[in-house]
Amino acid sequence: MIHTRECPIETVINVLGGKWKPMIYWHLIESTKRFSDLERLIPAVSQKMLTQHLRDLEKEGLIVRTIHPVVPPKVEYALSDYGKTLIPVLEVMCAWGENHNERKSEESAS
Repeated sequence: MIHTRECPIETVINVLGGKWKPMIYWHLIESTKRFSDLERLIPAVSQKMLTQHLRDLEKEGLIVRTIHPVVPPKVEYALSDYGKTLIPVLEVMCAWGENHNERKSEESAS
């Protein structure tokens, strides 16, 4: 039987993959957010998908969900210490994306 290891890059893409996960993660870099904050910041995401992606990120250990014992309940989402280790990776990816977009823009202009 052949055992193949998953490519580490594929692992990152699988963990952060999905239409909304990168945006959710990026907004949580700035500060702790409530569900309604994320809905406002990402207006095109449905409640169902936002909930699912938050659960996925929490399951991966990248974010923490804090429930405050108040009425009505107050739930906040923040990056975990482990989740913060991805910040430099995403900053480099962001810079690469900006450079790539500029390059494509220049190519289409010529």
